[in-house]
Amino acid sequence: MKFEASRAKALNQLDNFVDNNLEEYSKLRNFDFGPENRTNISCLSPYITHGIINEIEVIQKSLNKFSFSKNEKFIQEILWRTYWKGWLELRPNVWSDYLVELNQIRNEFQNNQDYLDAIEGKTKIDCFNEWVKELKENNYLHNHTRMWFASIWIFTLELPWQLGAEFFMQNLYDGDAASNTLGWRWVAGVQTQGKHYLASEWNIKKFTNNRFQNIKLNENAPPKITEKSYQIMKQNFNNPTNIEEKNLLIFENNLSFEITDFKENNFKKIYLVSNKNENRSIKLSEKLVKFKSQLIEDQGQRLKDQSINCQVVDISELRSIENCYGLYPTVGENLDFLNYNNLKIDFLYRNLDQLAWQYCNKGFFNFKNYIPKIISTFN
Repeated sequence: MKFEASRAKALNQLDNFVDNNLEEYSKLRNFDFGPENRTNISCLSPYITHGIINEIEVIQKSLNKFSFSKNEKFIQEILWRTYWKGWLELRPNVWSDYLVELNQIRNEFQNNQDYLDAIEGKTKIDCFNEWVKELKENNYLHNHTRMWFASIWIFTLELPWQLGAEFFMQNLYDGDAASNTLGWRWVAGVQTQGKHYLASEWNIKKFTNNRFQNIKLNENAPPKITEKSYQIMKQNFNNPTNIEEKNLLIFENNLSFEITDFKENNFKKIYLVSNKNENRSIKLSEKLVKFKSQLIEDQGQRLKDQSINCQVVDISELRSIENCYGLYPTVGENLDFLNYNNLKIDFLYRNLDQLAWQYCNKGFFNFKNYIPKIISTFN
C-alpha cells in the first residue's frame, strides 16, 4: 500500500476506484481486509485532506458513474470531513482546549509504561499491535479500524484519548485537526456526551474476516465524562467583494490551485507555505513531513508548468510578505501560528465551505439532510 505524492496519482486513484470498485462500496466499506487489499474503499482521504483533489471533484466523478441514490453512502462519507471541519470552525475552542489538555497529559504520561507499550505495539492485544505497525509503515488505517483502535486505547488500555489523537496526527497522511480530534472525542463519549463507541471482539472478527485472535477487550466501559460544553461562536466566512491583484498564500490544505474557486483571479505571486515541526504543537513523523513537502513540490511544479510565478516559503517567513490574501487554512496548526504571531491576513473561503458550514451547527444526521442541496449547487 503506497500513497504517491502527486495530483496525477490522486486522479488515477479516483478514476480506478470509480470505474472498478465504487459499485460495491456501500456493501463492503466496513470490511478491513488488510493493507494489501484496499479495493473496497477509495483511499482518497490523504489527497482530499491536502486539497490535491477536492470533495466536489470526487462526488461529481462518482455521479457520472451512478445515481445519487446508489452513491449516497459514498457521498456522505466524503462529506464527513467537510462536516467535521465546519463543526470545529463554529467551536474553535475545542481545538485550543485540546492542545492545552494534551500538553499537560503528555508530561504526565511521558514515562508511563502502558503508554510506551501502546505506541510501540507491545500490548497484549494482537490486532492493536498489528495496527500500530500498519499505521507507522503505511501512515493510514481503515476508518473502521480507527474506531476500534481508539476504543481499545481509551477503554481497554485506559489511556487518555488526547494522547491517542496525537499519535494519529503524528502519523496519518490524512490527519487534520477537525476529523481527527472530533473523531477521538466521539469514540470517548465527550463529543456527543454520554454516547461512546465500544469495540467488540465479534465485530472486529467479522469485519476483518477473522484475521485476528486474542482479542480480549473491555466491552462494558462507561463513556468518558467532561464538564466542558461549547457554544457556537458566530463566524464570518465571507470573501472580499473585489479580489484585487495581490499575492496569494496557499497552505497545506489547498494544494491544487488549478481547481480552487480562485483559479481565474490574477495574483501577482503564489506562495506555497510549508510548516515545519518546530512551529507545530504536535510533532509529525519524518514520513508525514516528507509527504507534505512532496505534495507542496508537486503543486509548485504544476504552477510553473502553467507559467505562474510561485515560491515555497516557510510559515515563519510570512511576516516579510505584504499585500496578500490567503486560502483559508481552517482551524489547526497553520491558523494557530498566524494567530499566535498576530499575522493579519485576508482569507479566501471555498464556496463549498461557505455553503456547507452553515449546516454544521448540529449533528451529522441533521447535516446529511442538506447534502442533496449542497451537491445540486455545484452540479
